[in-house]
Amino acid sequence: MRADDLIPRLRAGDRRALARAISLVEQGGSRARTLLAEAYPYTGHAHVVGLTGAPGAGKSTLVTVLAQVWRRRSMTVGIIAVDPSSPFSGGAVLGDRIRMQVLGGDPGVFIRSMASRGRLGGLARATADAVVLLDAAGFDVVLIETVGAGQSEVDIARTAQTTIVVEVPGMGDDVQSIKAGMLEIADLFVVNKADHDGADRVLQHLKTMLHLGTYQPDAWQPPVLKAVALQAQGSEAIVDAAAQHLAYLRETGTTTQRALDAAERELIAAVQELAVERLRGTAWQDLVAMIASRERDPYTAAELLLQS
Repeated sequence: MRADDLIPRLRAGDRRALARAISLVEQGGSRARTLLAEAYPYTGHAHVVGLTGAPGAGKSTLVTVLAQVWRRRSMTVGIIAVDPSSPFSGGAVLGDRIRMQVLGGDPGVFIRSMASRGRLGGLARATADAVVLLDAAGFDVVLIETVGAGQSEVDIARTAQTTIVVEVPGMGDDVQSIKAGMLEIADLFVVNKADHDGADRVLQHLKTMLHLGTYQPDAWQPPVLKAVALQAQGSEAIVDAAAQHLAYLRETGTTTQRALDAAERELIAAVQELAVERLRGTAWQDLVAMIASRERDPYTAAELLLQS
């Protein structure tokens, strides 16, 4: 399958072409950049929804039941499940895909696992690029499930339009939800496993913390919802709340500002990637050795590279 015909084929619904395109952007390089440039004009239509939370919160099961709700509403769903990396091969463990097998036979659902490769922030390096390709392929909703690293997972708020933070009872720490920006990034809170003891306490704790927060009068107030993902309870309400959040973003013009912020981040990341790629060479290795031996500091070495 040639790289130069991947975009027309994925836009025509060829899932093999979409899978091949995502593999190319994971590899990076000039072919990946060309592919993304071709895809970019067809993007901006999907509702990008991110789910994050601590390991064991039931995110994969929740993703599955949410996808089923969107499918019942005749919407197509692309899923990116960022899995932990194998310490031996560096590949994804694929635990999320195993849990989502019930969706495997649905032609309106596409599931892709990505290895985090040890990156902090909960997302793989190519996650945002994969979102571009799924958007270009015409999916109505793109669901991103983060790796489940806990408090470090704030990158999702920069990639998704709607961020769902999943909490569960029995984690042993009632203030987990307010650490490291987790409270600030949530557009929706979901207390999963709401049939377990302590669920009402977690629910009330979150509502109290939100009440103490400083919100503008017309700002979005994150709802706190209950769910039992294993029994598909609460999934309809979550999908409704996500749709309401998207409508709020559009009505208030927030989508425009978010799009500008995202575009600036993407530009900065692209400049960094291209700069490093083009500056690598003999001088690079010499300067690395000089920094290691304390002959030069990193900032002076960077200035020398940029001047060259």
